[in-house]
Amino acid sequence: MILEDLLREHNLTKYEYERIISLIGREPNLTELGIFSLMWSEHCSYKSSKIHLQKLPTSGPQIIQGPGENAGVVDIGDEMAIVFKIESHNHPSFIEPFQGAATGVGGILRDIFTMGARPIALLDSLRFGPLTVSKNRAIMEGVVSGISSYGNSVGVPTVGGETFFHPSYSHNPLVNVFCLGLVNKGKIFYARAGSPGNAVIYVGAKTGRDGIHGATMASAEFDSQVEKKRPNVQVGDPFMEKLLLEACLEVMDKGLIVGIQDMGAAGLTCSTTEIAAKSGTGIRINLDLVPQREEGMTPYEIMLSESQERMLLIARPENVPEIQKIFAKWDLDAVVIGEITDSQKLEVFFQGKKVVDVPVEAVVNLCPVYDRPSRKPENYDFLHHLDYNSLDQAQNFNEVLLSLISHPNIANKEWIFRQYDHMVQTNTVLLPGADAAVLRIKGSKKFLAMTLDGNGLYCYLDPRTGGKIAVAEACRNLACVGAKPLGITNCLNFGNPEKPEIMWQFSEVVTGMAEACRYFDVPVTGGNVSFYNETEGKPIIPTPVIGAVGLIEGLSQPCSPGFKNEGDLIILAGANKEELGGSLYLQIMFGLEKGWPPEIDLEAERKLHLFSIEAIRRNLVESAHDISEGGLAVALAECSFLSDKRFGFLVNLEDRIRPDALLFGETQSRIVFSLKKENFLAFAQLAAQKEVPIKIIGQVQGKRMLFYQSGNLLIDLKVEEAFDIWKNSLEKILSPF
Repeated sequence: MILEDLLREHNLTKYEYERIISLIGREPNLTELGIFSLMWSEHCSYKSSKIHLQKLPTSGPQIIQGPGENAGVVDIGDEMAIVFKIESHNHPSFIEPFQGAATGVGGILRDIFTMGARPIALLDSLRFGPLTVSKNRAIMEGVVSGISSYGNSVGVPTVGGETFFHPSYSHNPLVNVFCLGLVNKGKIFYARAGSPGNAVIYVGAKTGRDGIHGATMASAEFDSQVEKKRPNVQVGDPFMEKLLLEACLEVMDKGLIVGIQDMGAAGLTCSTTEIAAKSGTGIRINLDLVPQREEGMTPYEIMLSESQERMLLIARPENVPEIQKIFAKWDLDAVVIGEITDSQKLEVFFQGKKVVDVPVEAVVNLCPVYDRPSRKPENYDFLHHLDYNSLDQAQNFNEVLLSLISHPNIANKEWIFRQYDHMVQTNTVLLPGADAAVLRIKGSKKFLAMTLDGNGLYCYLDPRTGGKIAVAEACRNLACVGAKPLGITNCLNFGNPEKPEIMWQFSEVVTGMAEACRYFDVPVTGGNVSFYNETEGKPIIPTPVIGAVGLIEGLSQPCSPGFKNEGDLIILAGANKEELGGSLYLQIMFGLEKGWPPEIDLEAERKLHLFSIEAIRRNLVESAHDISEGGLAVALAECSFLSDKRFGFLVNLEDRIRPDALLFGETQSRIVFSLKKENFLAFAQLAAQKEVPIKIIGQVQGKRMLFYQSGNLLIDLKVEEAFDIWKNSLEKILSPF
């Protein structure tokens, strides 16, 4: 009974315990059991997702480093590379919103500068429950405050992202944080140990008891006792992180180290075992030498602590004094706590006794890999029963549009992003609110574009299609600013993988993502899987978040979504279809989350991307904006709202489909362009060459938003009145509290 309780506490099964015994040849002691529990947790080992992640393409001529390191690395030419990744901090952000989100930012920053890159941009993808619930408001305010506090203090701009609301996130918010850095190709660093005899150096903050079992906590559902997990949440110090960043980059720049590893999830356990396993070496450390901020810590606590702002460096012994001198300059600890050995074991000493003696291969690479049972949810077919004839046509489409643009999923997110410093480092070209964030590369004529995208409801209704659309929309957003996609990273947020319905959703989403990535020739450089996003048995809707990065060349300025000039033509690229399944319109007006999500034709989508990128490169386009949540009417309204002079539009379409589907259907593979009349001929010729259907649907004019179908006026609104509603809705929801 004692063993069963102990295994349950460590989230290990009886089978896994017996496997540990067979691998080390004896029963593990408590510290060794804790080490295995962390490294074999879902969060660290990916034991339920590995077989599915193998479907994703991970290589390409531009890829320097794919999955398997702290972050992916992509060549952008001129001896420069970009380093980027996305990670989740969902569970900690529910328990302690401020610290959970803040340490999520700190962790992803370390993933980037561990590779030798200087972080230049942060983005975040946030999901919360409805703001009518006070708990959800408190979580959102804490999360946003945590992100802004950490990012602003470290001096890395938060340049974009997305925020969505859905009831399934009420008890399990999602906090996914993306970071990108720049590095010289000759100065990329990896988690490597080098030769036996090299010094193992602990640098950064002192070790405390915060964060113990953090990775294990992230690998289990929450129940009614969730508040007791508060000690599992780490506490961050962004000012310490800034010092650590600068000190690490300095010793890297001077070539003083052999390898480096972040002490992230699983702390010393992860950093020591992974760096040795990747190098085929052993590692020996003395816990008496580890800087500690609390008295009486046990080996178990020291090895499992997830205290923040710590790194492990590997260096040749002769370089240690200079490394310590540099870290002392930055007022940081740099203590030799051990050495690299040829034993292929993790050996840990404490007060003169060996307290851990296990093979690093067993800890890192020999965790069981599960092909878990999967099956469609029982309600899957029912979800798709949607009788369009039973949906009453709205009598007042003005009111419908105002309802959509005031919904938190569409409304302006300035309340959030104004708390972030998005101009620090002075690289930001397109501010938050554009289809993709764009940064200049100083000393170069190139720009970098990045975006986060994912629609959980599409994946709930049809996971494979939803996975394809997540990739397609991310690449489409890059195309709208003129960027060619280089690679993607992903954060896959799902419920309990031990439930066959959740496993089926996961497998289908990854299959769809893989198909789209191959079609668009965009490799996956790495990412994160976050399972067990459930509280008291209620899972989130499946939510893959795609972080896509692209390169803009040959332009003096990237394209943006707002209308620019009175009289410009408005062009729709792509075809309208009668599709309402999974739409925000259906949710708001009918309270329905049903039907099939929009279809996705990957060939049509690919052609649209290539066309948009080339049209922008040839300076044929004044603005470009993709059509997604809320449909065509919302996209056009946003083009007016994001216009410097708040221009309106007159649009008339002849499509013979339901007016509500024309206005608010979320058919994929569509972009709204505006351009000068004299550029239309060249634009149309390029569209014909790229086999993209286009049509003139109206022009930029006046200060009203006018939308006709076959001459019948459907929408007539003043831009300023609608803009005020869109701009202030989120703040009005939050301001009374």
